[in-house]
Amino acid sequence: MPYYEYVCADCHTPFELRRSMKEIDDPTTCPQCRSQRVARQISKVAAFAHGDGGGVSALGGDSGGCGSCGGGTCGTCASRN
Repeated sequence: MPYYEYVCADCHTPFELRRSMKEIDDPTTCPQCRSQRVARQISKVAAFAHGDGGGVSALGGDSGGCGSCGGGTCGTCASRN
């Protein structure tokens, strides 16, 4: 089962829950203040690719690119600059 990230709207405590996909939006309670005003967050994921030469490079994310090129050098990134 995957972990999902949540944050409390009252005390702003972030926390994770291990739940099935069909349970992700079921009501839950903040472990800190017991509030039921909790919202699921969008999780960031790290992804890496192994190149032909054995090197590893990051895919997407905060590497300065558009998420496709990973470096800010493709045509999409060039048109934004």
